[in-house]
Amino acid sequence: MDDPTGNEMVPATNQPLAGKVALVTGGAGGIGAAICEALAAQGAAVLVGYNTSRDAAALLAERLPHVAAPHAALAVPVTDSAALAALAAHIEARHGRLDILVNCHGTTRFVPHADLDALDDALFDQVMATNVRGAFATVRALRKLLERDGDGLVVNISSIAATLAMGSNVAYCASKAALDNMTKSLARALAPAIRVVSVQPGLVQTEFVKAFDPAWIENYMRSTPLKRMVPPGDIAAAVIAVATTLKSLTGTILPVDAGRTLG
Repeated sequence: MDDPTGNEMVPATNQPLAGKVALVTGGAGGIGAAICEALAAQGAAVLVGYNTSRDAAALLAERLPHVAAPHAALAVPVTDSAALAALAAHIEARHGRLDILVNCHGTTRFVPHADLDALDDALFDQVMATNVRGAFATVRALRKLLERDGDGLVVNISSIAATLAMGSNVAYCASKAALDNMTKSLARALAPAIRVVSVQPGLVQTEFVKAFDPAWIENYMRSTPLKRMVPPGDIAAAVIAVATTLKSLTGTILPVDAGRTLG
C-alpha cells in the first residue's frame, strides 16, 4: 500500500516500536542503514545521524517505510559537544522524546599492528575521540530525553576487535575495548531509567568489506565456526531484539560474529 507522498506504507499491526523515536549515529553506513531499516519496520520514527554523508542519510530517511513516523536525517558531529547539545534541543522541540540511541559511528585506518610509528598521535587521538569520547558525549547530551519515560535504551555498536585485539589498528582495538567497558559503566550509572548494551559484530558483509582481498575474506570465513561473514541484517536483528524482547539486558556485551570469538 502506498501513501500520497509515494512512500510505502507498512501495516500498523505487529510494530512493537510504534510511537518510539530512535537516533542512529553513523546511520548512512552499511550497518547503520540496516539498523535504521529494521527500526522503521518495527514502527519507530528514525533519525538517521550522519557526519559527512548528508546526501546518503537524506535518501535513506526518505525511503524508510512510513506510517506516521516522521523519519529525518540529522547531522550528529559526535566530537562536538556544543553541537550535540543543540541536537538534543532540536529533538526535544521536534519530537518531544527519544527512546533509543544507537551509537553506530566510528573511524579507523588500516595500520599494521607492529608498525608503531605509522600509528601517529593524530590518528590515535582521532580514533579515541570519535569511537569512545564521541559515544560518551552523545549519551551525555541525550540522557535527559532517554530517561524521560523510564525505558530508554542505548546500543553501542562495538567490534570483536575489543575481545580479540585483532583489527584495523591497535588504537581501533583499544577504542572498542574501551567502548565495551564504558557500556558496563553507563549501564550501572544510568539504571533503571536507561539500559545500555553493546553489540559486537564480527566481519560484516558491507560494501566496504567486499572490497577486501577475496583470499583474505575466504581465510577469515574459514576461521569462523559458522564459515561465513555476518550480514548487516543480523546486527540490526540484535538491536531489535534488545529493544523489544530482551528487556532484562543491560551492561551486556553481545557478540554477533558467526562464532569467531570462540577461537
